[in-house]
Amino acid sequence: MAHTVGYAPGVYDLFHVGHLNILRHARSQCDYLVAGVVSDEMAQLAKGRAPVVPLIERLEIVRSIRFVDAAFVETVPDKLETWQQVRFDRIFKGDDWRGTGKGAKLESDFRTVGVEVVYFPYTVHTSSTQLRRALDTLSAPAQQPASVTQAVSLPAPGTISP
Repeated sequence: MAHTVGYAPGVYDLFHVGHLNILRHARSQCDYLVAGVVSDEMAQLAKGRAPVVPLIERLEIVRSIRFVDAAFVETVPDKLETWQQVRFDRIFKGDDWRGTGKGAKLESDFRTVGVEVVYFPYTVHTSSTQLRRALDTLSAPAQQPASVTQAVSLPAPGTISP
């Protein structure tokens, strides 16, 4: 019987239900699931900002999820290079990649080595980007209301009539 190895890459920053859904669905589609946790440097390169949660903590969180059999630190941007190290049969992505240039490249690259690209529904109501925006808003210094200064003209002494 064939043993199917799945690979679910992600930054997994500010771990939320969308991440859990991807890992749960991925595990149901393979016999052995490897979660690829993107390094801080690769996240910075891909998203233009470093993760909030450090790599070692993200790795520990993902490694502790019951659907994950192994966690792998992804340190290169080329998924085929990662495949050479991990040797998976299926790669799982959120369906926000489907029909995009990135998704088409992923499918084309993996077709050459016989890896199936499987898309899962993207959890629209929750994302690390949304959580990060909320945290940024909460941690931003409070806006001080602009002080209203009003020049008051007082009449010259002795000019007020009784």
